[in-house]
Amino acid sequence: MSFRARHRMAVLTAVACLAGLGPLAACAQDGSTSPREKTAQASTKSKAKPKKAATSEKVHKIAIQVAENNPQLMNLALNNASNIITHYKKVGEKVVVEIVTFGPGLTMLRDDTSPVKARIQTMSLENPELTFAACANTQANASKQEGKAVPIMSEAKITPSGVVRLEELQRQGYAYIRP
Repeated sequence: MSFRARHRMAVLTAVACLAGLGPLAACAQDGSTSPREKTAQASTKSKAKPKKAATSEKVHKIAIQVAENNPQLMNLALNNASNIITHYKKVGEKVVVEIVTFGPGLTMLRDDTSPVKARIQTMSLENPELTFAACANTQANASKQEGKAVPIMSEAKITPSGVVRLEELQRQGYAYIRP
């Protein structure tokens, strides 16, 4: 074996040892298989091993924005939420959906004027993975303009700011839908 070949073998052995690949270092010394071949064999073997099941089940997270006082848009948002929930239930996967309203879209969650109030009440009972958030800023501005308290449906929680809530949800990994 030439000096150059022995030098390469020594370097490869040292690298294999430093990388914690003891068996590769041993084979490099006996010359039976090159370290590169052993690495390829090891990676092939590791790919063949079955992976352990994940301990935590993936949860699909969806945020839906409603910012317009438009009954068709509100129904579309509810349809989207219903379709998403139905899909993931069929495939046996978990999902959470939050509809966030602000600006003129707050009408959707107003207890006194919502054109989709009955549908929200039904969907809330049938789908515990569906939640609603109403913007407190919009509620306060509407109360000031109307000179009276603006009631929010009991199915909704009040969030300080609708747009901030959407940003927080996106930071938590929620997909953002704007129907």
